[in-house]
Amino acid sequence: MREILEELKDKDPTFSFLSSYDGLLSSQDHSENATRGKNFYNLGKIFYDKSDLDNAEEQFLNALTCTDKSSDHSTILKTLGFLIRIASEKMENEKAQKYIKIAKEVAFEMPQKLDSLNAEYFYNLGVVSTYQGQFDEAKKHFLTSYGKAKEENNPELLAKCLLALSNAAYNNRNFKDALQHVTQLEELLKIIDKSYLLGSMHLLAGKIYGDLGEHQRALQSFRQANIILQGKKCWNLLGYILLSKGVSYKNLGAFDIALTYFQLALDITESKTFRRLTNLLNVEINDVNDSSVDLYLDKTNRRIREKTLGTIDFKHRFILLEILFLLAKNPGVFYDKEQLAKSIWKDEYNPLIHDKLIYTSVSRLRKLIEPKTEREDKRKYIVRGKDGYTFNPHTKIRFHMDNKANFSKPIANVDLSSPV
Repeated sequence: MREILEELKDKDPTFSFLSSYDGLLSSQDHSENATRGKNFYNLGKIFYDKSDLDNAEEQFLNALTCTDKSSDHSTILKTLGFLIRIASEKMENEKAQKYIKIAKEVAFEMPQKLDSLNAEYFYNLGVVSTYQGQFDEAKKHFLTSYGKAKEENNPELLAKCLLALSNAAYNNRNFKDALQHVTQLEELLKIIDKSYLLGSMHLLAGKIYGDLGEHQRALQSFRQANIILQGKKCWNLLGYILLSKGVSYKNLGAFDIALTYFQLALDITESKTFRRLTNLLNVEINDVNDSSVDLYLDKTNRRIREKTLGTIDFKHRFILLEILFLLAKNPGVFYDKEQLAKSIWKDEYNPLIHDKLIYTSVSRLRKLIEPKTEREDKRKYIVRGKDGYTFNPHTKIRFHMDNKANFSKPIANVDLSSPV
């Protein structure tokens, strides 16, 4: 650990104040050093909650210098947890990886120092596994920690385990288990007062409901998260809550409301520090805020937005949506009846079956998406020629970002809302 922190200090002026590592190795006056470390740690948490990530990082690093490596493993891992989340938000991957390396070393050394492997030890193993993207392994450790926390009668750790288990299930796209753990956690938090965990729980629940397509329920969860975290005067997640609400409204087709939330979140976000959030917001704003776009096509949520007509729902219009996407993805390319029959209906063309079917389907699609004009023969989007149907190549189209999840994945698989 000492070598890693020395390297950090040499490479980054942020660490220039780390002139001594005696606390990390051992301390003759452990009690005094521990008190100082606790004060630095608590001060770091205050800055963290108030969105002052630079000062939070400095205080957490100060706390590390006062920590006794031989005994305060959990304190070191908690402190590193905050530092990793800060580095993730700042998009400082190299720094985050160095913190993770220290965390792995500390977790590896813990069994040699502990009298018994307690619930907190296994919880920390789960957290370190999460950093490495080993979500199944993390789940095993969190389940072990949960069982031991029951034996040790540690309700706060039980709550943290449930949130971590839900997060692990969410990372594995196992939404059923994720929601089950959320339900268990909600019941537990009726007994113990841990408002930050409750706020994080609602934020995670909103993400789960959003991925399930239940956007109204997602909005309810985000509202609850906002109320709870406001009551705690915890502002570091406000931007993410506004972003999440905006995404929900976008998926509901309320693009103007979504844009308002995205812009509001951007206005209150300190872009130099909250780099990940700023990037996500800019992507979303660019996605919905282009007045020159004629059609915004969202196949995931089965809706489109036409520049003049607004949002059009295709939930029960599967064939029409397939025709639209086939033509829109290949503007200027003509599709004859044979090609349409094969591409849309997966069938060989039969004029007795498909002629009327194709004509009726295209007519219905046109009525849905084409703004009314004085001339019926002047089509804005779907054009008919001697070789079949095509999409007007001069139309400006934007497709919903189906691959945005990869872009938004945080460093070390944790963000500011992840349990520490």
